[in-house]
Amino acid sequence: MARVIAICNQKGGVGKTTTAMNLSAYLAMQSKKTLLIDFDPQFNATVGVGVMHAPHETIYHILLANQEPINAIKPTYLSNFEMVPASADLAGALIELVNLPDRELYLRKFVDLMRPRYDFILVDLGPSLNLLTINGLLAADEVLIPIQCEYLSLEGLDQLLNTIELVKTNLEHPLKVVGAVLTMYDKREKLSREIAKEVRRRFPYRVFDVEIPRSVALAEAPHVRKPIMLYAPQSSGALAYERLAKEIVGDLEQPSETESQAQKPEVPIIQV
Repeated sequence: MARVIAICNQKGGVGKTTTAMNLSAYLAMQSKKTLLIDFDPQFNATVGVGVMHAPHETIYHILLANQEPINAIKPTYLSNFEMVPASADLAGALIELVNLPDRELYLRKFVDLMRPRYDFILVDLGPSLNLLTINGLLAADEVLIPIQCEYLSLEGLDQLLNTIELVKTNLEHPLKVVGAVLTMYDKREKLSREIAKEVRRRFPYRVFDVEIPRSVALAEAPHVRKPIMLYAPQSSGALAYERLAKEIVGDLEQPSETESQAQKPEVPIIQV
């Protein structure tokens, strides 16, 4: 039965989609059957992974146009790694879902059908807090939060955690924060080191040991439509995502340690 992780941050440009693509690839490399769902109307993950699909074979068409799910699940360059692509049509779902019953559960229904087929299902969410985001959070068991090592990237983090708490309490969904991963880290820069230290000190959930570095190769890989492991497998970015995947897979063997670090926050997490 799949472990479902939503990758979410309300701020754009923090490495969310980069994390979704490359974490999926390295989970697959560890023989974990992995499905990545692109649930962002900007569909950057679909382009970055290089998935080819017909116009009617996207997550939008599964949820709202009666497309058979199997038709929209696409292979990637890697075995054990499949993807459900997105397109700009997904933006229209925000309007179409508003007046539908159980409007916040459409993605969850699809994910629950897919659970028996995979070890991991990752959902790449857009940077806005809207009905699509709520669908993604309700479909997931856990949330992974990429945090860019810059002060501005911390803005809105309190609101995101408050949203997660509202999902847990008001919608009665047992959503967990698996943790945060620091992205665009440059150990040579004092600012990066300070942000990393502050996040590790104040963030009320787990912060993964690995930091994802600033990397030219990570920026270039989407342009050739491949995960970093196929573009520059020995780059610092590739090695970092490999470590992140190992940390997450390791959670399966040590669930109590992960849960012990995931206490409910009682105060705003970070002030800058």
